[in-house]
Amino acid sequence: MSHHHHHGHSHGHNHSTENISTAFFLNLAFTIIEIFGGFFTNSVAILSDALHDLGDSLSLGLAWYFQKKSNQKRDSTFTYGYGRFSLIGALVNSIVLLAGSVYMLTEAIPRIFNPEETNAGGMLALAVLGILVNGAAVLKLKKGSSLNEKAVRLHLMEDVLGWVAVLIGSILIYFFNWTIIDPLLSIGITGYVLFNIYGNLKGVFRVILQGTPETCDPKEIIPELVKIPDVLDIHDVHLWTMDGEFNVMTIHAVIKKDANRAEVKSEIRHKLQHMEVGHVTIEIEFEDEACGMENC
Repeated sequence: MSHHHHHGHSHGHNHSTENISTAFFLNLAFTIIEIFGGFFTNSVAILSDALHDLGDSLSLGLAWYFQKKSNQKRDSTFTYGYGRFSLIGALVNSIVLLAGSVYMLTEAIPRIFNPEETNAGGMLALAVLGILVNGAAVLKLKKGSSLNEKAVRLHLMEDVLGWVAVLIGSILIYFFNWTIIDPLLSIGITGYVLFNIYGNLKGVFRVILQGTPETCDPKEIIPELVKIPDVLDIHDVHLWTMDGEFNVMTIHAVIKKDANRAEVKSEIRHKLQHMEVGHVTIEIEFEDEACGMENC
């Protein structure tokens, strides 16, 4: 049963790698189009976004590499496997996105006071293309559950929202010459993205610092295990996650004197597999046996 669960975990990672590679190529191709488009429309906003997208392409490439790395089988160096390597990609993505957001704010705020003339028609055409390309990449990653995919999806969602802002801004500039709308929308969108970066980084650091997984609560798991016949107590519980998806647990189980050790262990493993725990190490203690651990 345990082997089957691990196989499913690997399949999820392969799917993640495919999703991120698609997003990488879409983003890189559109960045090149965007650079030419920025010069054509004389839009500093589009050129700034092209620079930001170039940074996105770099971090997407890193995310792709680390996601592929995370698919490697466990070995004597990394006995739990390479799953946590995907977190490095998520962390790099979030940091680059944070730096990019700060940069976008430094570009947008001065433009409120000094609006610039641009080719509104060209901006509108690029905005529609930008929404279609980046929207396709977001949909590709929508079902992804890894932290890495979530970080990449934030990149692409920022791009989609950015292009929606450019679209609205270009329409208002074209018809009303309201050039101040574009930087105001950019500031609002960047604020939204910064809020999401905070949530993603919190998730990454929770995994790195071996906090309990968001999908598993020891307060819910322990009472379920104590319901198993012959189990008297569960203590010295440690629960963490390798990468936000694959959860690991170690426990001490106190059982009755006449209980069958193998049967109890099998029942505990079976219950935990249905409670999002992919790997468990169980230490069995009979009721008259000392734990031997200081914190028991």
